Amino acid sequence: MMWNSITQVIVFLSLAGPGILGNTLIFVRHIGMPPLRTEKRPIDFIFIHLAFSNTIIICSTGIKDVATMFYFRNFLGDIGCKAVVYLIRMARGLTICTTCLLSVVQAVTISPRTAFWTKIKPQTECQVLPFILVFWIVNVLISSNLLSYIKAGSGLNSSVTATFIGHCYMRQSSHIIKWLFLSLMTLRDVIFQSLMGWSSGSMALHLYKHHKRVLYIYSSRSANNSAPEIRATWSVLTLMACFLFFYWLDFILSFYKGFTLTHESILLNIKTFLELGYASFSPYVLISRDIHIPHALHIC
Repeated sequence: MMWNSITQVIVFLSLAGPGILGNTLIFVRHIGMPPLRTEKRPIDFIFIHLAFSNTIIICSTGIKDVATMFYFRNFLGDIGCKAVVYLIRMARGLTICTTCLLSVVQAVTISPRTAFWTKIKPQTECQVLPFILVFWIVNVLISSNLLSYIKAGSGLNSSVTATFIGHCYMRQSSHIIKWLFLSLMTLRDVIFQSLMGWSSGSMALHLYKHHKRVLYIYSSRSANNSAPEIRATWSVLTLMACFLFFYWLDFILSFYKGFTLTHESILLNIKTFLELGYASFSPYVLISRDIHIPHALHIC
C-alpha cells in the first residue's frame, strides 16, 4: 500500500508541478502584457480563463488526492469534500466550454471576410465576457447536485449506499435527480463538442485551401500576412486534439470502472493522469507552437 501511495504521489507531482507552472506562464503573459499595448485582443481573456480553470482542476484534484493517498481522515470534512469535488466537476465543465469558445473564435477569425463573419467576430473583451458568464452559470447549476450528496468518508453511515470518490463519498440520489443532471451534463458535452467539431473542420478546410493558395502566391504580401494566423490555427487544432484525447480516454476509463466496480491502483494512477493531463499539457501546447500566438489573433 505504501508503494501505491508513493506511485500516486509521483504521478500527481509530475503533472501538477509543470501544470501549475505552464498555466501560470499563460496567465501572466496574457494578463500582464495587454496594458503595454494599444490593440484590443479579446482572445487574451479566453486564454486567461482557460488557464484559471485548469489551475482550479489541478489544485482541487491535488487536495483530494493528498487526502486519499495519505489517509488523512480528518483532512477534509463534509464542507471540504463538497467544495473540492464540486470545484473539480465545475472546472472540468468550464474547460470544455472555454476550449470550445477558443476554437470557435479562432475559426471565425480566419474565416473569409464576408459581412456575416465580420458581424459576429468579437471586437473587444466585453463581447467575450457574456459567454464566460453563461459558462459559469451553466456549470454552477449542472454541478449543484453534488452539494447535497457529497459526504466525507469519516462521516458516512456504513448502512448508506454510496460511490467512492477519493477520500469522499457520493450518496445515492433519486433516479429522477440522477438522470436529470446526467442528461444536462451529456447535453452540455454534446453541444460543445459538436461546436468544436464544426470549428475544427472549418479550420482544417481553411488550412487546406491556404496550402493550395500559397503555392502560387507565396511571395505576395497576402501570403506573408497569413502566416501568423496559420500558426495560431495549427495551435488551436492541436489543442482540440489534446482535449479530445484526454476527454474520451477518461470517459472510457470511468465507464469501465463504474461497470466493473474495480479500484486497482494502476487504474487510479491512469485516471489521475487523464484527469490532470489536459489541464497540465494544454498550456505547453500553446507555448510550444508559438509563444506569440496572441499577436496573430488581434482584431483589426
